[in-house]
Amino acid sequence: MSEEVKKGEYTAANINVLEGLEAVRKRPAMYIGDVNVRGLHHLVYEVVDNSIDEALAGYCTKINVSILEGNSIRVEDNGRGIPVDMHPKEHRSALEVVMTVLHAGGKFDKGSYKVSGGLHGVGVSCVNALSKHTKVNVFRDGKIYEQEYEKGKPMYAVREVGTTDKRGTVVEFTPDDEIFTVTEYNYDTLCARLRELAYLNKGIELTIVDMRQKNEQGEYTSERFYSENGLKDFIAYLDATREHLIPEPIYVEGEKQGIPIEIAMQYNTGFTENLHSYVNNINTHEGGTHLTGFRMGMTRTLKNYAQKEGMLDKLKFDIAGDDFREGLTAVISVKVQEPQFEGQTKTKLGNSEVAPAVAAAVSEILTNYLEEHPKEAKAIVDKVILAATARHAARKARDLVQRQTILGVAGLPGKLADCASNDPTICELFLVEGDSAGGTAKQGRDREHQAILPLRGKILNVEKAMQHRVLDSEEIKNIYTALGVSIGTTEDSKALNMEKLRYHKVIIMTDADVDGAHIATLILTFFFRYMRELIEEGHVYIATPPLYRVSQSAGKNGVYCWTEEERMSAVAEVTAKSGKVEVQRYKGLGEMSEEQLWSTTMDPANRILRQVTIENASEADRVFSMLMGDDVPPRREFIETNATYANIDA
Repeated sequence: MSEEVKKGEYTAANINVLEGLEAVRKRPAMYIGDVNVRGLHHLVYEVVDNSIDEALAGYCTKINVSILEGNSIRVEDNGRGIPVDMHPKEHRSALEVVMTVLHAGGKFDKGSYKVSGGLHGVGVSCVNALSKHTKVNVFRDGKIYEQEYEKGKPMYAVREVGTTDKRGTVVEFTPDDEIFTVTEYNYDTLCARLRELAYLNKGIELTIVDMRQKNEQGEYTSERFYSENGLKDFIAYLDATREHLIPEPIYVEGEKQGIPIEIAMQYNTGFTENLHSYVNNINTHEGGTHLTGFRMGMTRTLKNYAQKEGMLDKLKFDIAGDDFREGLTAVISVKVQEPQFEGQTKTKLGNSEVAPAVAAAVSEILTNYLEEHPKEAKAIVDKVILAATARHAARKARDLVQRQTILGVAGLPGKLADCASNDPTICELFLVEGDSAGGTAKQGRDREHQAILPLRGKILNVEKAMQHRVLDSEEIKNIYTALGVSIGTTEDSKALNMEKLRYHKVIIMTDADVDGAHIATLILTFFFRYMRELIEEGHVYIATPPLYRVSQSAGKNGVYCWTEEERMSAVAEVTAKSGKVEVQRYKGLGEMSEEQLWSTTMDPANRILRQVTIENASEADRVFSMLMGDDVPPRREFIETNATYANIDA
């Protein structure tokens, strides 16, 4: 039989069976989301979640995370320690089973854990599979046990190596650089997650140490997270830069219909709704039944109270559910024994029994609060009436935006230079600072799939503006209209409707100076507050124009540089060749010709695009309110803390 025929055959021999952890190494993204920064940090969360589950079961009080030199991670807890005795079915140590077998863990045994963060049983075995080297030490029954693994495979059987008076588990792992495109851990990203876990699980101490560098005092960078009051402290942290409407957050903790529920909410003088919901410590940014229950309970209770007190008698129009949540920051945390997730990213809770339980809990606490605090109750209802009046005013502005959008091409903004293609999946919209850069971009673009929308100056800071003011803004109206999106879906009247989205890439392209960075931040604030779905679905990008052009002399072919290191290297190279060098620093896009702008910043083959993602919604909410709000001291502190890392050449 010829070789060609053999190649085309399809027999039993063509069926591959991936054994053990091979499947994880072959398709890592199926298990941890991706092999970039997010997936890399997800490994740490998986190990920490195991320790948190021990804490939820009442056996662990301390969890310590260390970033070691070489970007290895060590996670240590003082729980019961992973069992090391022989597994009855597998006939090897339970520790080895947990570390090397998918879908193995104590989470499936209802007697071991009432609730847990990871319920798929792929957590720590996945971490092991995607690590070059893993070492586990177990302190249990006065003895120390250990086992090491290479790429998920045990190097030796579990062995006893000493005695101890402590208990717990230490997992140390080095992510495999053959799998991950990035292997450097970000200290701030890990801090944000540990801080969140400390608030969601009060009474547990979480610490982090970064052993890769020392500060001026010769100490490793470290932080300790501990919360005594749980979500109360979380709300105080999130709303630290906002002006409070009521002195203390409204707080409820308890069990309703067998479901542990913890809720904290705080009204502020702002105009945005900031709801953060969690199920078993997992951030459900798509919402779900617990969020539906919260909104239901809240609207019903507040409306009944306001009507009973006659506070709505003079109002000439009806109050909607949205009005009750304007200027509200709330955190909803539920613990569900068998959560069912829906949605694209499996972060939308589907358990129908949760909604009535949360609604009942909210109704109960809110009814008591309003009765006991008449002054605060009046402030809240006045805020709601203000929101309803503003919404009434915003309807005109919104209708105008919607009407323009529905009109399609005929209603597109005059400044928009649209592309020829009607296929949204290949179309790109560049939001460009100013008419001059807009003119250059229009000349240099690929007209088939690239559209240009120049923005006049700095757009409105939406953090400090009411909705009708936002929708009245000409620049913002143009963004809505150009994108083809509208406000309101069948599920949520405030959500962004992206059914008619005209571009799948929205690229912010501003000057590489301080003003350009400020404009980009203003646009990102608008997207985060009013078009978050656009970011969540991966449609928002930031263009990266070069900072320098290094050449032998002006006008001659040069090398473009995006970083200081590239500039120094290019200068050294050109000097070595010709003995003379000319460096041009680009402050603005208008300094480039259309050919230069195309080849460096717009050409898909050469450009550098940074995708905007939301790693941690609660932390993003806090940072936006701090940077773009009225409170100056926290903003100053943030700038001073982070100025060490910024290399500003303005």
